Amino acid sequence: MTEDPDSNEDVAVAKTIANHTYQQLRRDIVSGVLAPGTKLRMDMLIKRYGVGMSPLREALVKLTGDALVHAEGQRGFWVSPISIEELDDTMAIRTLIETEAVVRSIENGGPEWEERVRQAYETLSSLEERLSENDEGVLAQWERANAQFHEALVSACGSAWLVRLRRTLHQHSERYRAISLANRPAGRDVHDEHEAIAEAALSRKSLRASRLIEVHLQRTADAVREAMRARAEETAPPKGKRRQPAR
Repeated sequence: MTEDPDSNEDVAVAKTIANHTYQQLRRDIVSGVLAPGTKLRMDMLIKRYGVGMSPLREALVKLTGDALVHAEGQRGFWVSPISIEELDDTMAIRTLIETEAVVRSIENGGPEWEERVRQAYETLSSLEERLSENDEGVLAQWERANAQFHEALVSACGSAWLVRLRRTLHQHSERYRAISLANRPAGRDVHDEHEAIAEAALSRKSLRASRLIEVHLQRTADAVREAMRARAEETAPPKGKRRQPAR
């Protein structure tokens, strides 16, 4: 029985459309265009992204795997909520996973791993010099380079599960990191943090690299927590006044 080339082509096109829709939705969720807790109505999404029901559902299911969207039975999909409690939980578990994976990579990694870390750091460093431009395109490139740098660090850990869990936690924390980037605290130099981590890893100083990553992730969590509290205060009603119930 011969395969139908037209059928194979249709499947490939459908997967391309679904992946493109996934990338668009993911970008809008991470950036906050689709706010936490938003009901993702299918009619609205079809109109917004110009796609059919099938690729849209495929994209939404993939986003549930990233913990960026959650489904409630037959009721539909929502953008996952964010909270300080979940931020702390996410970053604490990510720290455990990532530090263990980096230590193993330093122990197991060879010349190819070193070159991957070095190249990832150089790419990230060149973009960090341009973050002050406040250009959305540069920020998007930096996000990708940042993900590739952290992934390079753990790529020789020898555990597919560690790599997979770290990537999932990294993806879920991107929404929180976007908040910290929009509200960068004075006195923090992320470039210096990345440089120190890269140097420690390439020098095979596993304890130092592990500690630097722990501090790096904690500083990000602290910056996000401060930004979230500031936002909550901005949207809170003035003291002494209560919100009037909707009529």
